[in-house]
Amino acid sequence: MSSAKIRLHKGDLPADVTFTGSVAVDTETLGLRPHRDRLCVVQLSGGNNEAHLVQLDGEDWSAPRLKALLADPAVLKIFHYARFDLAALGKWLGVEVEPVWCTKIASKLARTYTDRHGLRDLAGELVGLDMSKAQQSSDWGAASLTDAQKAYAASDVLHLHQIKARLESMLLREGRLDLAEACFHFLPRRAELDLIGFDDMDVFSH
Repeated sequence: MSSAKIRLHKGDLPADVTFTGSVAVDTETLGLRPHRDRLCVVQLSGGNNEAHLVQLDGEDWSAPRLKALLADPAVLKIFHYARFDLAALGKWLGVEVEPVWCTKIASKLARTYTDRHGLRDLAGELVGLDMSKAQQSSDWGAASLTDAQKAYAASDVLHLHQIKARLESMLLREGRLDLAEACFHFLPRRAELDLIGFDDMDVFSH
């Protein structure tokens, strides 16, 4: 983690930052309710030990290059708990993110021997990394992010490619990859349901 390169950008990705194939994505917000708690930071990594943090000021939501990347059908977006991030990105940036891959859903379908599916749990078991969550509840709306906040934000995307690869092999082994991909395909609709008020309801229940 100490050798990772972290670049902070204000308002949007710079023109010289591009991603092909896949990109790990995460968000930091002011809370856990997308309608109320604004989007503050979007983190991205190409799986190359480099993280890009796009800090949003709460006024200018244009971010054309970031939005284009998130909506690009040729680039797979890898999340952990994509349901929340997709809702936040949809609410504040007005962008529908596709295609997506979610390591939390993959973990629940592949790692049925445990009920621990947090990112820290996956990082510890699958890539041997002890992740700190000390900055999770800090003020992400501050004008200037601390070095600790930047390192925390970066850690959430730097290892997602490795985690995805391990989970994908487990899903293949158990014959559940097609099922997982069907769940990923539905995620934008699940986030849309959250945003229109069905966040506390399982529409598939009796």
